[in-house]
Amino acid sequence: MSLTRGVTRDVESLIEESVEVAADPARVWSLVSDLPRLAEWSPQVVRSFVRTGRPIQLGTRLLNVNRRGLLVWPTQSKVVRFEPHREIAFRVKDNYTVWSFTLEPTATGTRVVHRREAPDGISAISDRLTRRVLGGVPSFQAELRDGMRATLAGLTAAAEG
Repeated sequence: MSLTRGVTRDVESLIEESVEVAADPARVWSLVSDLPRLAEWSPQVVRSFVRTGRPIQLGTRLLNVNRRGLLVWPTQSKVVRFEPHREIAFRVKDNYTVWSFTLEPTATGTRVVHRREAPDGISAISDRLTRRVLGGVPSFQAELRDGMRATLAGLTAAAEG
């Protein structure tokens, strides 16, 4: 298996949630592009440390600490798409997924789309850990979807507050 190919058994290639935020794209962008702030809204992200590239831009690398109950694990990520006021995406080195926020102006504010892309599946190690420790792929993906909704709710409160 190459380093860019993953395991595809029952892994959704795209998980997506969206919300309409009553704030302009510049305000929303200032929040989503400050990736360490995700820990304020995400139920899984505990902390993110910018390793390279302040301010955050294409190529910025981060070290992330994630938690689920008593289980804590680190991941490394890199910003792979960066279009100010439009989209920011980062690829998680450890599991091959790409997480993103896309902003679309609306008549009343901004539509925010939060995605987790896994077009080639997830890494073999992530697959094993998800099946053995995190309750299985379908269950964990449902948890990720719930987490995305919680993240968007927190982002909305911060943007509109």
